[in-house]
Amino acid sequence: MSNGSDTKEIVKVKMGRIGDRPYWVLIFSIFVRALHQVGAGVFLASFLLKDMITLPPLYLILVAVSGVILMVTEGLRHRQLFREVSGFSTILKLVILGLAYHKMVSATLVVLFVFILASICSHAPKFIRHRLLF
Repeated sequence: MSNGSDTKEIVKVKMGRIGDRPYWVLIFSIFVRALHQVGAGVFLASFLLKDMITLPPLYLILVAVSGVILMVTEGLRHRQLFREVSGFSTILKLVILGLAYHKMVSATLVVLFVFILASICSHAPKFIRHRLLF
């Protein structure tokens, strides 16, 4: 006898439009995402361990270029990306990092916050990650 508490309720949310992308783009984006994580990890370490590590320029270039490529590959599939939680969080992360770069906020705490936000938004279930905000 089930009381219904152990079944998953289907959640109806407004999701962004989804288009097709070639399979090779998916495979390519997986490798680019791995490179992005390496660059982002060194970027984060340079802020958390700033007395021990300085950010090599190669890693800053790696994280920036791979980030742009990932946004393009995601944009191919998710046509309303910047209206979705994942795309909006990316814009928010860039604004927050810009504030840290211009020393308007504490860089160490803000960079850590950005990484936590990125982890939450990229690992959230699909119906949250691609939910339309507006």
